[in-house]
Amino acid sequence: MSGKLDGRVALVAGATRGAGRGIAVALGAAGATVYVTGRSTREQRSEMNRPETIEETAEMVDAAGGRGVPVQVDHLEPAQVQALVERIDREQGRLDVLVNDIWGGELLFSWRDRLWEHSLEAGLRILRLAVDTHVITSHYALPLLIRRPGGLVVEVTDGTTDYNANNYRISFFYDLAKTSVTRMAFGQAQELAPYGATAVSLTPGWMRSEIMLELFGVTEANWRDALAEEPHFAISETPAFVGRAVAALAADPEVGRWNGRSLSSGQLAQVYGFTDVDGSRPDAWRYMVEVQDAGKPADVTGYR
Repeated sequence: MSGKLDGRVALVAGATRGAGRGIAVALGAAGATVYVTGRSTREQRSEMNRPETIEETAEMVDAAGGRGVPVQVDHLEPAQVQALVERIDREQGRLDVLVNDIWGGELLFSWRDRLWEHSLEAGLRILRLAVDTHVITSHYALPLLIRRPGGLVVEVTDGTTDYNANNYRISFFYDLAKTSVTRMAFGQAQELAPYGATAVSLTPGWMRSEIMLELFGVTEANWRDALAEEPHFAISETPAFVGRAVAALAADPEVGRWNGRSLSSGQLAQVYGFTDVDGSRPDAWRYMVEVQDAGKPADVTGYR
């Protein structure tokens, strides 16, 4: 992908860690200038209280061959988002790719509480973080994105439309947040099409994010040690995989064929031919249906 996005400008909203970081770095590796936003900086942590920062992400974009621009933004604050877009317009005069990857709900949702048992305050906060932020960001960014044809909006979520339609995703607020994002992509697709722009929703598979690796007590170097506790973790992928999916979409001159679609990293790898960092192509959502949810023993043969 080196050089395929030279001259392009991207905004990855929610690029501090996880999928957002992987996407920002992959866009940089393809030559893009990438504005990376989040609340966590070297001087100030967000409520997540995590060590990752937007400055680190920007430096990783630089190291990959692009240009990373870190900007501290709380995407729940319209004035901050408006100022961000005005800065991009002032400095670049264009926006080619918008990635809405804002989440921040890992510490808020319950794995077992039903709606009436779940903390209402935490549940509503999840919806604010996972839904309102995306709406606010698109509201301010889309006028710049549609200024020239070919713009791309990627709404990052968990699960494809088909999978989420047939499976309850953990608990009420988590389920509502993740399914809402796919519908937001569909809605934006309808409104962007007349301007020659494209909107999609995109899900990674079981991603080896910083938080997930910590949960299993492993690192990227020895992640397979976690299979003793959770054998199905064998289908997992790095954040780079979904990042390469976004870079492939952004470089595709016929990306409009995907407009309004719900996509996965594994699905796009089969189309565009990119791989994860280990050279594999994990197809997590097919595996989920055919192996894990079917109650079969963990076996990734034919799935990565």
